[in-house]
Amino acid sequence: MKKIIVVVAMGILLFGCKTPSVTSTKLDRTSQVEIKGNWVIRSVTYPGSQYIKVNSFQIADSKCFEGSTWKFISNNNKGEMALTKTDCPVFSSPITWFVNTEGQFVLKILDAGEKAKKVRDGYVLRIANQTATSFELIDTINVGGQNKDIIYQFEKIN
Repeated sequence: MKKIIVVVAMGILLFGCKTPSVTSTKLDRTSQVEIKGNWVIRSVTYPGSQYIKVNSFQIADSKCFEGSTWKFISNNNKGEMALTKTDCPVFSSPITWFVNTEGQFVLKILDAGEKAKKVRDGYVLRIANQTATSFELIDTINVGGQNKDIIYQFEKIN
């Protein structure tokens, strides 16, 4: 009997101490409504960009995202994105996204017809400098043991 009580207590402790996931936090509806609409990435900047190539979102070189178009629908957290730059891979995809109250932008890039709950991989970026006509998404990567910020500058197109 004592063994059962100890096992149950250990199980409660293990599950009770679990760190909350970014996907289980509350949504920042105000930020999401401001992002609603059609956007273009005007620039992608990071320290050492003239020497270091970054493969953004495991799709293409970060510079290929300059000029890419993004559509965000805030009422269902869906949208789409497309790379449009010449000399870059042709790519477009549906997406799901949300902004949580900690200022994190959570993004999943989907294959056509795929449900978001089936996609296990996604990206958590910080949202910054948000206005009615622009915002930044900031991704932190490790380069040579140092953290570097990649800044995607979005501008509203209509």
